[in-house]
Amino acid sequence: MLASWFRLKYPHVAMGALASSAPILQFDDITPWSSFDDTVSQDFKSESLNCFSVIKAVWDVLDDRGSNHTGLLELSKTFRACKTVRFPSSLSNWLWTAFTYTAMVDYPTPANFMMNLPAYPVKEMCKIIDSFPAGADVVEKAFAAASLYYNYTGDQKCFEMEGGDDPHGLSGWGWQACTEMVMPMTVSNESMFPPSGFSYEEKSEGCFASYEVRPRMNWITTEYGGHKIDKVLKRFGSNIIFSNGMRDPWSRGGVLKNISSNIIALVTEKGAHHLDFRSATKDDPDWVVEQRRQEVEIIHGWIDQYNKDIAQM
Repeated sequence: MLASWFRLKYPHVAMGALASSAPILQFDDITPWSSFDDTVSQDFKSESLNCFSVIKAVWDVLDDRGSNHTGLLELSKTFRACKTVRFPSSLSNWLWTAFTYTAMVDYPTPANFMMNLPAYPVKEMCKIIDSFPAGADVVEKAFAAASLYYNYTGDQKCFEMEGGDDPHGLSGWGWQACTEMVMPMTVSNESMFPPSGFSYEEKSEGCFASYEVRPRMNWITTEYGGHKIDKVLKRFGSNIIFSNGMRDPWSRGGVLKNISSNIIALVTEKGAHHLDFRSATKDDPDWVVEQRRQEVEIIHGWIDQYNKDIAQM
């Protein structure tokens, strides 16, 4: 996102921008609020309907079993928690994180961006769930699948479910989302996650309770725009590539169609979160190689045109 906004705000400094997996339309009411979790759910459903159904069923089971101390003790053992879990929501959050971030980084080659993961990790998670015999416990299935995210290397003896560290610095996002980056999100009934709504008022109260700040709900679209972006940007913007992979849940808030001859959308059906920015490997699919080739070609064109303009001054 920052690359595209930087180009728009400082065109005299930046010759162009390649904005990969940039959900610049994930604000206000521009993009359907349920699109993020709907995409995660579709990623899993596309691999296995049974996998999707197991994950969809696990949340109510966790709430039911975790409603008393005995149930939490048993769940803590099942989840190999380092300490007895106090709230069933901690287990739900642990699972949600695993499934959501795995969908984001559903790369076609092994990677370690968030965690060490194999190629096509969503497919591998669903293989784990589908390998269980009929009638097996849905909690055990979901835990086994999520363990791929947290423990693919097999070196974790237990898991911190509550009060753990923040190895990726993701806690900083909470502050951003409570100040200027307010992205309304809901969960629909069609999702594999429990349905939930969004309220600007509740968001504001939650932010004040956590950080003693009130979010500026419409600051992003006031500062950088977003509404009717196809009509607005083509009148003054230039030299921006928006690249998105449709396996990435953030892609639905991105620019998915060309806006002009030099504001280009490069979209890959099987791509994930900024896959094009990852280092090339010998196992990269042809479509990733081609996407990167197009990006380099376009950027070379910007540089060539700039040099021609300078030469004529």
